Amino acid sequence: MARFVRSSKYRHVFTPPQKTEEWFNGVRVSKTAWEGSDYVAASTSKFAMCWGTAGGGAVAVVNFSDKGKLPEGDKMPIINGHKNPVLDLAWNPFNESLLATASEDGYSKIWKIADEGLTESLTADDAVQSLKGHRRKVGTIAWHPTANNVLATSSQDYTVKLWDIEKGEAKVTLDGPKDLIHATQWNRDGSLLAITGKDKQIRFGDPRTASFEASWQGHDGVKGARVLFLNDGKLFSTGFDRQSSRQYRVWDPRGDTSKPLISVNLDVSSGVLMPKYDYDTSILFIAGRGDGNIRFFEYTGEDKLIYPLSEHKGVPYKGGAWVPKTGCNVSENEIARFLGLCEPKNAVIPVPFIVPRKSDLFQDDIFPETADGVGEPSLTLTEYFDGKNAEPKTVSLENGFVRKERPAEEPKFEKTEEEELTPAQLKAAYEKAQNRITYLEAELQKRELLLKEANISF
Repeated sequence: MARFVRSSKYRHVFTPPQKTEEWFNGVRVSKTAWEGSDYVAASTSKFAMCWGTAGGGAVAVVNFSDKGKLPEGDKMPIINGHKNPVLDLAWNPFNESLLATASEDGYSKIWKIADEGLTESLTADDAVQSLKGHRRKVGTIAWHPTANNVLATSSQDYTVKLWDIEKGEAKVTLDGPKDLIHATQWNRDGSLLAITGKDKQIRFGDPRTASFEASWQGHDGVKGARVLFLNDGKLFSTGFDRQSSRQYRVWDPRGDTSKPLISVNLDVSSGVLMPKYDYDTSILFIAGRGDGNIRFFEYTGEDKLIYPLSEHKGVPYKGGAWVPKTGCNVSENEIARFLGLCEPKNAVIPVPFIVPRKSDLFQDDIFPETADGVGEPSLTLTEYFDGKNAEPKTVSLENGFVRKERPAEEPKFEKTEEEELTPAQLKAAYEKAQNRITYLEAELQKRELLLKEANISF
């Protein structure tokens, strides 16, 4: 009996062999990162990564033109502006000279990077903005996809904050999570936000309301869950079941969330899955941390199915980032490019995904207009917080993408000087924390006694 093969423009996507001369060698991988962090963030011309140093808190910035062996030791300029390790980082989609970093020290910071990259190391005094408000480690960071100067962060204090980066103030704080937040994800127009965490819950809603609209259990495992928005408004999540099987699921966030629309177990492994969804092509890429597999699928919303396309098998990746679509080589029909961080080889390895075509003409069927990396906001910060939503601006890649000159109006950062606490203030804060701990311990003992008297055990 003949097997039916589904027709797709992307069925023959392939990854050419990774030539070592295309690698970025000699990277120093940070030993500390958030479970939801991928260590690397990419713009159209350069990438940044959590850099390994003795004191921690460093970030390296590398131009795509700097292939080969990177400078060693002090010859490598880095950003060394956090007191503790950097856990996540992201480039501003509307101004590629701005890089945001999140750290164990409880701060998020904004850095201005010259077009040519780092020519000298930066310190804490060089940050153009410091975002202070979280009480513990800041684990994830995500720029708004359509509104200018809006940033979302999540922390070990179990809150998500939306920031005005110019004023350095938190406009909204969302509570709700009961444990560590693994991932923070905007939808395409930025009207909705979804998060996953160690409490196994997926939370979803308009963050401007300062609360989540809905919450439900996503995966049975507590490790490394992620979530993405799909074109039709559904949510795609990756995680683990109780037997450590890696799986993906699709949810209708405004329907019945007691069970997923789709649930598929991929394999048994301890490596966290790193999903990426391409809104232009409807392709889902799923890379596995700790292995060299990048599976890719097509999701069209038809028949409640996700169709497998193929799989890339390479060296084991500890993390990685996806280059914006406007940074891909359209003339070679490159629809996506992954920068895989390989710790055993101390290298960042570009992995292009190419659609084979005989013609050298522009292939408009595989390159619809894109918003990925266009660099123009649709909304101001004020418009967004006033309740307005707008679709992202798109461009055609037919004649190649030429980024417009940077707007004359750069963000006007209002830096606030950080006040050093006096010894008396430090002592008072310490005593307050100690009193709080004593009170909580007493409350815990009372509850344990009540449970024991009621003959309730766990």
